[in-house]
Amino acid sequence: MNVRLVAALAVTVVLLVAGGVLWKGQHSQVGLPAEDAGPIVIVEVPNLTGEAREGEGLFQESCAACHGGNAEGRQGLGPPLIHKIYKPSHHGDGAFLLAANRGVRAHHWTFGDMPPVAGVSGQDIGKIVKYVRTLQRANGIH
Repeated sequence: MNVRLVAALAVTVVLLVAGGVLWKGQHSQVGLPAEDAGPIVIVEVPNLTGEAREGEGLFQESCAACHGGNAEGRQGLGPPLIHKIYKPSHHGDGAFLLAANRGVRAHHWTFGDMPPVAGVSGQDIGKIVKYVRTLQRANGIH
């Protein structure tokens, strides 16, 4: 895999994770506890192997608080990544890496800006993106 692509993937995932932290804080500000934030979409989870399986664990640690356990999003906290907005032709793998490393200004959703995500390596982000793309394909997003 291209080093630039892996780096871009890592940044995107880190940004997505950091956004979750910011969104969680914003959610609490409107008076709804994070525990009450339900899923936005229903996600079918396929049998995961290899890097997608490793990415699942990393996603749970760094992204799930806002994006949901299976990237289904969380009401008032963060958008679903299993959504046509995040299909590869619109948000390429590099976008996830950039988002994780640099943060993202809100532009598709009303959850607020996503800050950068600290402590997630480019290699980890690559695995997280592999997990998200596997979920997307299993749910008809190509």
